[in-house]
Amino acid sequence: MEKTGKQRHKQSVGAPAAKTPGARSTVIGEKPSSEREQGQAWGATISRRAADRLRGGQVWVYASDIESIKHSLQPSGESIQPSDAEAAPSLMPVADSRGLLLGTALYSPSSQIALRLVSRQSLDEAAWLDLFEMRLRGAIARRKPLLTEETDSCRLCFSEADELPGLVIDKYAGLVIVQFLTIGLLGSGVRETCVRVLREELKPDAILERPDPRMRELEGMPAPAQESLWAANAKASAATKFHLNGLVFHYDANSGQKTGAFLDQRSNYLATREWAARLGVPGLASGGRALDVCCYQGGFSLHLAQVCKQVTGIDASRASLEVAEKNFNANRAAVTGDVDWVEGDAFEILRDWSSSGEKFGAIVLDPPAFAKSTRAVDGALRGYKELNLRALRMMDPGGLLVTCTCSHHVGWQDFEAAVASAAADASRRVRVLERRGAAADHPVILNLAETEYLKCLVLEVE
Repeated sequence: MEKTGKQRHKQSVGAPAAKTPGARSTVIGEKPSSEREQGQAWGATISRRAADRLRGGQVWVYASDIESIKHSLQPSGESIQPSDAEAAPSLMPVADSRGLLLGTALYSPSSQIALRLVSRQSLDEAAWLDLFEMRLRGAIARRKPLLTEETDSCRLCFSEADELPGLVIDKYAGLVIVQFLTIGLLGSGVRETCVRVLREELKPDAILERPDPRMRELEGMPAPAQESLWAANAKASAATKFHLNGLVFHYDANSGQKTGAFLDQRSNYLATREWAARLGVPGLASGGRALDVCCYQGGFSLHLAQVCKQVTGIDASRASLEVAEKNFNANRAAVTGDVDWVEGDAFEILRDWSSSGEKFGAIVLDPPAFAKSTRAVDGALRGYKELNLRALRMMDPGGLLVTCTCSHHVGWQDFEAAVASAAADASRRVRVLERRGAAADHPVILNLAETEYLKCLVLEVE
């Protein structure tokens, strides 16, 4: 069990850490006995601001908050040069400016997020792999109750939310997709442990690594090998069909965004379908229409088509719409309505349609993240307001508006203010039916704000 409160604060870099099973008392300036001959004891010292954030529950330390990175062979007080940072190990103890041990972190020398805390104690590599395995098994165990015949896919591991920073794992039926998003996870021990646990817990058909090109560039990570991490047989495919809420979806690991389908919206797909049916949205069952804006591969569209007569999906990506059409064809027996797809820029289409008097009984807005940094928030809020304004002008009275943001930089208060401002400009009264987030397989940690990235408002428009 990790130390907290006064017990943890008494553990300092100048004194050995208390012994716990699997943990070693590695401290800055003092080498573990197995490493004294090699001189490989490293450690990072961080600013007071960063230390306070870690003590408050955060697990990230930015490069700008690192005061020094040292190893035991250096003269006292001398920090390594940036050019030597590549020689540092991927796992190292972290201390505040007074020398008090804060824990052990994964180190990424090329990343702006230079340290990701994995424990509040001091760990060696063997202890870290034991902890990694325990946490991964725990993450999978928490998701298993979510898996049924109707929903055979989910996120198995959600990085910091499961205390495994930089590790994202998704399950699509028998196919498991792994993403290593920080260079500290690229060691053979982590890969072997990950594959072994996934095979034992899930018995998949194949385990593939799907890189995130942007994260690999930021982290300075090499390209992964093309072959599978593991496959039950040589004919294992990167493409499969999976189920969400009883509907069939196609997935291809060699195409698509992120790891493919938006599993985080699963419960919101279901809620949208249920609200459209529950409200008896005017005109939907008698020839009225529903609109899915930024529909990607048709998740909201197909769920709405189960209760609406006509659904239109809009997306800028032709490739996504081609998959959406395949998904529609695979579900013809399960949907009662018809679906058509429109390729184009959502802002331009909504501007034209709202000006020409188009009307819909239900509209879903699920755009990509407009704010990838805090500097982009103001522009993002203008974008959200514009989309919602155009949608509100096309709503039938008593209609259903489901509007989302997937940027953690945009908080609930600002997002709701943007939608409220759009409602005022459109002269519409809007009633909040639900405030929703990501599905249960994407848990939110209260003192890790980054884990609450998806916000979804379910609104009735008068």
